Amino acid sequence: MGRLAALVLITAGIALPATAGADDDAGEQAPLTWGIVPSGPDGPGDRAAFAYVLDPGAVISDVVAVSNYTEQPLTLDLYASDAVRNTQGGFDLLPAADEPIDVGAWVDLGDPVVTIPARSRVDVPFRITVPANATPGDHAGGIVAGLTTHATDNAGGQVAVDRRVGARIYLRVTGTLQPQLTVDDVDVAFDGLPLGQPGTVRVEYTVRNDGNVRLAGRPTMRVAGPFGLGERVWTGDVLPELLPGDSVAGSATVSGVWQLGPLDVDIVIRPETSGTQVLDPAPPPGTFATRLWVVPWIALAALATMVVALVWRRRRRAARRTIVQRTEHAAGRTSVI
Repeated sequence: MGRLAALVLITAGIALPATAGADDDAGEQAPLTWGIVPSGPDGPGDRAAFAYVLDPGAVISDVVAVSNYTEQPLTLDLYASDAVRNTQGGFDLLPAADEPIDVGAWVDLGDPVVTIPARSRVDVPFRITVPANATPGDHAGGIVAGLTTHATDNAGGQVAVDRRVGARIYLRVTGTLQPQLTVDDVDVAFDGLPLGQPGTVRVEYTVRNDGNVRLAGRPTMRVAGPFGLGERVWTGDVLPELLPGDSVAGSATVSGVWQLGPLDVDIVIRPETSGTQVLDPAPPPGTFATRLWVVPWIALAALATMVVALVWRRRRRAARRTIVQRTEHAAGRTSVI
């Protein structure tokens, strides 16, 4: 049996209903929809995610709500997992087959399967136990409600399709916090004609979260010639949230840059608040500085040719003056004799 990659829908706020397909008696796809959100004694509230600040060794209990929006009972797999970054740079969770080793492994949901009646909600209690040796800083994961269905591919074979939706968990373990963004893997290039007119500096880079606090960041790029001549500044959009250990690729295009020979290129990533956390004091920015040589060779060659021609003409004029002066001097001596 083949297997398709799982589709995970994790949102910054309330988890949206996931949609899955299941074969009915007529061979058509019967829509199945469900959702999962943080809950409590009075049902779901306004929490966008499970957010905790806990000491190592602490234990906390909470409730997650799983809702069935279909007209029939629905049985779902219920489990916790660790956060990862997907190929688009967004928040995601480990594939269902991968065992969590971080906050996902600290969650005890009891029964791994939940059955929800039609058009109903079930509140599932769970417990989080923080290991005594848990590292300080932010740990992220989620609680997932998933369903595996089967479909027929174009070749007539059966494939398993894993549909799932999750509610995020952000857990900060108390201790020394070290927010740190680092910039590396920088590649700088200049696009433009070698005639001296302004062109474009293109920069590609990677931002890494080498600290233990989840961070967002806003990139700024400065390009300037010697003594700050022709300075150009570019400011980009806020980068996606970076969990500790995460990285994201970025790029910038700075236009209107004059070809002034050595160009200083400075990259600054200023950390910004992610979610509701407060950065106090503000951590230092991630920085990277490099130099790019942009020389208008054709313009310089033309200028050099003009200078050589001017010098040659001046020398010819000087030589002619010398010849005339010598001739006049010689004529003067002859008339005296």
